[in-house]
Amino acid sequence: MAKIIAIDKESVSLADHAYDEIKRRIFDFELMPGDRLSESELAQQISISRTPLRQALQRLQHEGLVAAIPRVGWLIPPLDFGKFDELYEFRVLMECHAVRSICGAQQDHAILHELSRAWRIPSNERSQDPRRIAALDEAFHCRMIECTGNGEMLRTYREIAERMRIIRRLDFYKPERIAATYDEHARILAAIQKGRGDEAQRLLRAHIEHSRIEVRKITLGMLYQAGERSAAARKHD
Repeated sequence: MAKIIAIDKESVSLADHAYDEIKRRIFDFELMPGDRLSESELAQQISISRTPLRQALQRLQHEGLVAAIPRVGWLIPPLDFGKFDELYEFRVLMECHAVRSICGAQQDHAILHELSRAWRIPSNERSQDPRRIAALDEAFHCRMIECTGNGEMLRTYREIAERMRIIRRLDFYKPERIAATYDEHARILAAIQKGRGDEAQRLLRAHIEHSRIEVRKITLGMLYQAGERSAAARKHD
């Protein structure tokens, strides 16, 4: 029995490795929207067997990052900006509800103080690491939802954040976007802590809309550049 458990743990570990590696390639546009995935090629590149690879692909399928096509195999779905716009709209509804709830309760949330320490800081203390800022930004919005005390809403919001992460993380690869994120978060927090619910919601809507527009521009630009590199590589071969 102990031997079987050890094998299962090893399989899970390999599946996690494959999941992380394939997801990285998708996020970095090494695997392009519309690309078909060969299990044999992926297994060879990542140096794992088919079983943990399929476990990883099934997990990515659940997150919408790959699609299973009958009798064809696996595919990287095209980026659906219409779907992302719907998710942005859903985010606005949930976060504005959270702001109304926080301001209406008139409680001194420890979470808000924590967020203020992270975002309402001088320019020379701000992180410039895009990956760190992407994680902090996602945490900022999730923590706002957490303030409502609604566990189901938080679970749903986290699922939305995961589905949007492939494009939203790109919002922080320009220094001006990092600066804007710090400034906008700080203004939102200041309005909430002063109990100005309407102002906080207006600032939040503008913040999310600004991010949506910038992310689309950056994503399209990166897709174009990745396509140019791929075409150049094929021509060189």
